[in-house]
Amino acid sequence: MSEQRRVGYHWNLRQRMADHNLWKTTELIPLLKSRGINLSNAQVHRLVTGTPERIPARTFAALCDILECTPNDLFEPYVEMRAAATADAPASPADLGIGEKRSVARRIRVVRSDDGDGKTT
Repeated sequence: MSEQRRVGYHWNLRQRMADHNLWKTTELIPLLKSRGINLSNAQVHRLVTGTPERIPARTFAALCDILECTPNDLFEPYVEMRAAATADAPASPADLGIGEKRSVARRIRVVRSDDGDGKTT
């Protein structure tokens, strides 16, 4: 079967801004506005300091234009984890050596000793 992969990404906007001597998030706002992207101070701050889950294509294109970079410079995907589609895990509890009516975990009961010293046995 096919391999399963979990993919993550690095968001490099802050680094690209630093490469262009843009040190404050507020410096990006007029540059975005000149390209028809109107974002609030808070939205730009989150865009720069966080890792966005969604970003409009026009905003992404405007950032590439402002920073004179390609999308690959801003957005760098990587593989977080690889796993086989079928693992060698047991198919049933019986394969683990566990009987049908026997659970894996067992309850225990803590009983105080009768000698009054407060210790449990």
